[in-house]
Amino acid sequence: MPTPYRSYVAVGDSFTEGMCDDLLPDGHYRGWADRVASALAAERSGAPDVEADVDAGFRYANLAVRGKLIGQIHDEQLAAATAMGAELVTLAGGLNDVLRPGCDIDAVERLLGRCAAELRATGATVVLFTSTDPTRRLAGSARLLPAILRMKAFVQELGRQDGFVVVDLFSAPCFDDRRLWAEDRLHLSPEGHRRVAEGVLEALGRPAAFDWRAPLPAAAPAGRGERLREDARWLGTHVGPWIGRRLTGRSSGDGRPAKRPELLPYR
Repeated sequence: MPTPYRSYVAVGDSFTEGMCDDLLPDGHYRGWADRVASALAAERSGAPDVEADVDAGFRYANLAVRGKLIGQIHDEQLAAATAMGAELVTLAGGLNDVLRPGCDIDAVERLLGRCAAELRATGATVVLFTSTDPTRRLAGSARLLPAILRMKAFVQELGRQDGFVVVDLFSAPCFDDRRLWAEDRLHLSPEGHRRVAEGVLEALGRPAAFDWRAPLPAAAPAGRGERLREDARWLGTHVGPWIGRRLTGRSSGDGRPAKRPELLPYR
């Protein structure tokens, strides 16, 4: 078993905030990052130095906020994250930029690389992610694929450097299954979050609790009428408001604080 981490900071957008996972008693979403923190805290509770050192327990912060672009992640989260000096950092960002027409992918890569370098300079192990492939489950998403493939190659290149780890979601076909996604089709369902958490732990060298890439059991296909009703509900409930925010320059994360802004003991 690898040496247990003593501290973990999660940086990013709604993916890392945990959107659409189970709700916690405090009203926040749980999310894959919380699930990773829970597993790492359990490891740390059995570490031999915990009894001797009050600071030897596991600490966790989650600075991610929904809707953030990569520039906002850099400007609003990086200084706090680097100051915490955590041993482990997860960094996910840039997909909100890619979703917007006219995305400057060169600028996104430059900012993501800057974030990764600043976090790695603290001595932390930095976990990065490739995006899932939306074209295998979302009609009309083919326009996004060139940028997603560029980001995938960029992240994988970063992952070849010492101190970086990459969780490859793109190559996991289980994410083609809509049951791993929430009703809005953009955020993970609880099962999706569970699988991403397991992917992170596996990438960090932890023994696999289950095969997170494995497909779900087959389900009866939805009828045409049901699919049409689902599509209409999705367009009205999720796509329309998303377009409205873009047109008015608003974001779902405007004015929203991080759910765990301080590096505190995780229980």
